[in-house]
Amino acid sequence: MIIPIKTQNGSYNIYLERGALNKAGEYFDLDRKVMIVTDTGVPSEYSKTVAALCKNAVITTIEMGEKSKNIDTFKYILECMVKNDFTRTDCVVAVGGGVVGDLSGFVASCFMRGVDFYNIPTTFLSQVDSSIGGKTAVDFMGLKNIVGAFYQPKGVLIDSDTLKTLPDRQLSNGLAESVKMSLTSDPVLFDILEKSDISENIDTIILRSLNVKKYVVEQDEKEAGLRKILNFGHTLAHSIETNENLEKYYHGECVAIGMVPMCSEEVRKRLIPVLNKMNLPTKTEYSIDLLLDVCKHDKKMSGENITVVYVDKIGSAELIKMPFVEYGDMVKRGLNI
Repeated sequence: MIIPIKTQNGSYNIYLERGALNKAGEYFDLDRKVMIVTDTGVPSEYSKTVAALCKNAVITTIEMGEKSKNIDTFKYILECMVKNDFTRTDCVVAVGGGVVGDLSGFVASCFMRGVDFYNIPTTFLSQVDSSIGGKTAVDFMGLKNIVGAFYQPKGVLIDSDTLKTLPDRQLSNGLAESVKMSLTSDPVLFDILEKSDISENIDTIILRSLNVKKYVVEQDEKEAGLRKILNFGHTLAHSIETNENLEKYYHGECVAIGMVPMCSEEVRKRLIPVLNKMNLPTKTEYSIDLLLDVCKHDKKMSGENITVVYVDKIGSAELIKMPFVEYGDMVKRGLNI
């Protein structure tokens, strides 16, 4: 299946097909020098499969995890490209999860002021969320995604067969983003997540999640309005991720916690059982006051106010600007603290 994405700064296709990894050369222009970026957590055969389809491939493997999403790794990949004589007509291909995709996209946006970038997400989280939309970034000074750029890929290839090697916890990690998109935009998707067997409906869940992200990105490429609803649960989530050990929680697990206080009591009563079904956390042992201190550095802060995404009814979301103190009270009430 081909899902076209059209934005003001370019159009590209998402290729959604089981076994598509072996067809990357048909969907992407790999008849040139290709920097393939992957990490130690991704089965090496994935990057090798892509490399075999390239005219000239260089595979760069970084350490798995959020800790690699930094300026030093960004610099390392650029150095590899310079040492291997990459030019403006060459390209970068990400083979991995969100860290690999965000980092590789940022590298592509900066090398010689921009080279072609292709994304092959291999985790559920990156397949339904971070692989499309053009957000690229690295973490800096303990702040998540604080340095980056909007840079659209030339193409995205999603092969759900790659999920077969994904640990159950990582699958749950990605499903949190599908829950997010169902709550803000797709009540039918929420019903599937709530009432159906996840494994039997995985392709449908991916497709419906992608269609939500597609619609939002096409309407608001650079997060001037509608796209902000994709931040549902992310303000508190980012503070959890940056507050202590980055490996304690995965991103989706943080989002799960972050969604709980930002919805009505009626929605929360249905949300928590769905999160439990997916083995996702609904509370954190971290100090909420310390987490809220980190939230004050969030990009959605404006003076003493913060703009939050709130879900009053499943399938729709609203942006609310409120005093930060009020936001803190909402978090504490929602988490029953």
